Amino acid sequence: MHKLEIDSVLLEFDLRKILTDIYLKCETGKITGLLGRNGNGKSCLMNIICGGLEPQSKSIRFDNKTIDIPFKKPDLLMYLPQFNFTPNYISVKRVFEDFEIEFTGFEKIFPDISLNYKSFISKLSGGHRRIVEVYIIVRSKTHFVLLDEPFSHIMPLHIEKIKELLLEEKQNKGILMTDHLYQHITSISDDLYIITNGKTYLTKELSDIERLGYAKINFH
Repeated sequence: MHKLEIDSVLLEFDLRKILTDIYLKCETGKITGLLGRNGNGKSCLMNIICGGLEPQSKSIRFDNKTIDIPFKKPDLLMYLPQFNFTPNYISVKRVFEDFEIEFTGFEKIFPDISLNYKSFISKLSGGHRRIVEVYIIVRSKTHFVLLDEPFSHIMPLHIEKIKELLLEEKQNKGILMTDHLYQHITSISDDLYIITNGKTYLTKELSDIERLGYAKINFH
């Protein structure tokens, strides 16, 4: 088992403290959820972990060894940002080839989208493009994947297929994910953190989501 940890984070913008008291751990074999209201720093924290945003201070460790710029180590960590990262001018086929991902597995899960195999990425709908991007990141040969809003613009049926994919793939890696559709996060997470007022809290039970001011939970 491998573990990815981050703490000692201080992130300020124009003297406004965004993140001040952070501890988060993600382990292989587990899905770790991260929830928080808009503006509480979820995407900032994801960016700090992957190395795309440099805070005033941080400590990121892989199996207790400090790592400075994780995104330069794709065998360690792969990151799905909120925005589309696949270039418009390449084909779906090229995306799978570049990431060295077998297309047959994708074809079995998403046969309707696989018909676009030779199409340019720009020709896909927003939801289908997101599915392609989620799939290649999740299937990548790496120890950890960070997923920022993986369910954005995706229809419910495809969301359920992605959740099944994540539950299968967690046997091979650690998964850290956040999404505003929090019910999908809570339903498959082994560990769940809430970020509020610049701090992370490891929840012990579902009611902590309401106690920490993230959302009201209907237990009926």
